[in-house]
Parts: sequence; C-alpha cells; structure tokens
Amino acid sequence: MQLVLASSSPYRKQLLERLQIPFECQAPGIDENALSGEAPSATVLRLAREKAQALHKHFPEHLIIGSDQLACHGGRMIGKPGKHERALSQLLSFSGQTVEFLTSVCVYNSKTQTSTEALVSTEVSFRTLDKALIENYLRAERPYDCAGSFKAEGLGIALFEKVSSDDPTALMGLPLIQLCEQLAEQNFSVLSRKTQPN
Repeated sequence: MQLVLASSSPYRKQLLERLQIPFECQAPGIDENALSGEAPSATVLRLAREKAQALHKHFPEHLIIGSDQLACHGGRMIGKPGKHERALSQLLSFSGQTVEFLTSVCVYNSKTQTSTEALVSTEVSFRTLDKALIENYLRAERPYDCAGSFKAEGLGIALFEKVSSDDPTALMGLPLIQLCEQLAEQNFSVLSRKTQPN
C-alpha cells in the first residue's frame, strides 16, 4: 500500500522524508479547533484521526498518516501563535517553566477503514528568557506557524534547558518511532522497502 501524509506542514513532510520511502502529501482541510470541554489529549488524537480520514475518498486503498500537536501550560492549551506579539507572549510565559507538548499520530487504512492512534508527550524545560533574547530569537527564525513559538530542529533549541520524551521527533511534529511501529502493524515495514536515494 502507498503512503499519504495528510498535512500541508513542511516540517512534517521533512520528518517523513527521513524514512526514505515514497509518499504523497495532501492538506486535509478540516476544522482544527478544539471542542468545548475537550481535554487536550482528546483534541490532538481526534484531529490526527480526522485529518487522516478526511482523505479516504481521494486515496481509497492507502495508508494515510494524520498528526497534530499542541502545548499545555498553566491549565490551558497553546497552539500556533500566528503573529509576533502572540509568540512573544507565549515564550515570555514559558520562561523558567516546564511545558508539555502533546503530539498525536494516526495511521488510517482506507481500504479496511481501520486505524491505529498514539499520543506522545514531551516535556520541555525552558531557560530563563528575557524579552530582548526572545525578540532576537523571533526575528531570526519567525516560528509563527509552530505550536509553542519555536522550531526545535533549528535555533529554538537554544531556548531549552532540558527535553524529556520517548521520541525525539515528536516535538518537531511527527513521532517517527511511534509511526514506524504503527506502519509495521499494517504490514508496512520501513526497512524492508526499497529506499529512495539521498
């Protein structure tokens, strides 16, 4: 079966390319807002599932990968900032704090209409950050389309004191360790496939 990544995110595309297997990308075009009273873990799992299932008519005999991510801090959900002022506010609130990032992944078999879902938690402990330092970072990397207002795969790593996770790629937006396990459950072995040349 062929793979489809239900995402328009360049970051998730770059992560999946690490596995050196062919896949297609298509934006799922769903409403990504949380439901009233919905727990953060339920939100990210639902959105990953809905993203994958949204493409089943276009890809009826495929393995479709959906993923979502949000941050939890101070009892509230934190998503993509969208603009500079909100990113500044987010990072100022993270200074000296530990923030939990929840990253979900769903593999949907559109032929059998079955799926597997998983949730990976990552705890990020931030350094003490002042406004000038944050401004310098935001001007350098402009991470306004990233949950938590940073790019962990780039300069954003300089904001951290410590990261704790079972899957180092989860914080970047797609937990590849978990994904490989889910693909194996669908009899799709990444390492037994003919890989793409670098």
